[in-house]
Amino acid sequence: MTSSPISRRAVLHGGAAAGLGIVVAGSLDAIAGPAAARAATRTAVGYGDLVPDPAGLLALPPGFSYTIVAQAGVTLLESGQATPSDADGTGCFRSPNGSVLVNNHEIGGSEPFPVPALAGLTYDPGARGGTTTIEVDGRGRRLREYVSVAGTHNNCAGGITPWGTWLTCEETEQKAGGQYLKDHGYVFEVDPHDRAANQNPVALKFLGRYSHEAVAVDPYTHAIYLTEDAGGPNGLYFRWTPPAGFRAGKGALRALAQRPDGDTAGSLQAMSCFRGSQHVADLSEATTPGTRYKVQWVDVPDRDAKTVSVRKQFTDDEVTRSRKLEGAWWADGGAYFVASFARHDDGSVNEHDGQVWFYDPRTETVTLKTIFGVNTDPDADNGNFDGPDNITVSPYGGVILAEDGEGVSHLVGVTEQGKAYPLARNELNDSEFTGPTFSADGKILFANIQSPGYVFAITGPWGRPSNADTDAS
Repeated sequence: MTSSPISRRAVLHGGAAAGLGIVVAGSLDAIAGPAAARAATRTAVGYGDLVPDPAGLLALPPGFSYTIVAQAGVTLLESGQATPSDADGTGCFRSPNGSVLVNNHEIGGSEPFPVPALAGLTYDPGARGGTTTIEVDGRGRRLREYVSVAGTHNNCAGGITPWGTWLTCEETEQKAGGQYLKDHGYVFEVDPHDRAANQNPVALKFLGRYSHEAVAVDPYTHAIYLTEDAGGPNGLYFRWTPPAGFRAGKGALRALAQRPDGDTAGSLQAMSCFRGSQHVADLSEATTPGTRYKVQWVDVPDRDAKTVSVRKQFTDDEVTRSRKLEGAWWADGGAYFVASFARHDDGSVNEHDGQVWFYDPRTETVTLKTIFGVNTDPDADNGNFDGPDNITVSPYGGVILAEDGEGVSHLVGVTEQGKAYPLARNELNDSEFTGPTFSADGKILFANIQSPGYVFAITGPWGRPSNADTDAS
């Protein structure tokens, strides 16, 4: 979820309007037409104007407050080392004492605080990323923190499984060589409650080797939907279908990967979209919320990318690409996924500063639920947002998006009616927000500022956010 090295400020165009269309929410049956999309460019009241933070960290609405759960380089792991850098995608699980967080660390090389390469928990001692597990009480106060997986590379986002584990994704195509003793670009399963289950990490190679971002798991079929954050050419959206007889549950994916045929177990396919009989080469072709495409799935020839990157194994007329596919979340019987931005110079047909899509497995369609126009002034905190990344569905209606764009960074809420509102603002720097996820009881929103590395527990007078226009309040 690290920002693209291409600066958006260098490619912004004044002709695109900033705003938001109809959006995903807790229950989303309505599809808005162009008129509704235009009306939805206004900013909603949400929970109210953000109140500046005297500590200079996190501005929140009136009545809300935060607790620092963990801080890179400051708080300590049980093994005695400092909390690792670059907190990213986060899974939250219920525990007897409150919640358990599995926190990714998007560490590639030069970050100051690596995930300690502890014996028995390390996949590749040459890699410095991984996950930590943080146990907190019912008020979000840290009880303990420890390494759950080490020796992985650039752990970005991931996703929660229906059986209560976390899938952590490596956003890389790094092959063995130099300091790296193994190939990277895989998904690993992390048990939030059973430390022994995380011993001797196993790469789930059947899910492919590429720049993984996030996953969403179908609780009924146990199909896994995966995003790829890549360029040159742009990335793909994947579906993995389990093999016949597969019984999902804790440890089942690990056991499958360890079978003699585990590297190619099940079917890995890339998405190809159609408007009628016309192939859609890139998701940026869609500019109107409610746009719906029929989906077909194309088998991946070499999922381990032994000689050619997976996305380069297809021609543009075989698959549908997208710039910076990011967060994913399963809700409403389907998989939501996010495209962070698109620009002409990265091969995109149209420019935007964020899309949210919904894949419906029952109808085999994808529908554009949200689109942000290009934000021409990202340094201004004026209700325009850009670069949505992680996504979580709010128990109070609508969604929460982690902003990873240029300029001011926010947690962005979107009401069920499709209006955006700021839920939090990073007052420390312009680093991205990551990992928004609610506790099981809905009382705490956990979220991170990636650099220098904070994990927050946000509490307050939660309820359905106001959809009233800010200019009418």
